[in-house]
Amino acid sequence: MFGLTFEKLLIIGVIAVFLLGPDRLPHYAAQLGRLVRSLRDMANGAKDRMREEMGPEFDDVDWQKLDPRQYDPRRIIREALADDPFVDAPVKPVVGRAAVGPIARLTADERAPFDSEAT
Repeated sequence: MFGLTFEKLLIIGVIAVFLLGPDRLPHYAAQLGRLVRSLRDMANGAKDRMREEMGPEFDDVDWQKLDPRQYDPRRIIREALADDPFVDAPVKPVVGRAAVGPIARLTADERAPFDSEAT
């Protein structure tokens, strides 16, 4: 959670002991406990309210599928391309200009080709 490891939490705790001192530390620790408890109660209350409003459909929802942490753009694109019915074989990458064909040089009085539909 938030990239906090046990070592980082231990360092934060040691710094808190030195900054707050032994007199005020129990008071702030109790406040932190109450804050965590109230946040947990609010989350459970929101979950219960959602269950009441959605009714029996709440239990049918696959919450793991809706978790935003599971989305990997590379996997999504790979699956979308794999499901494409128009793709018969894997696409070979074009290397250099040999796959395009020979490049014709224009003479000095010749104009470059122009496609009016492309612009």
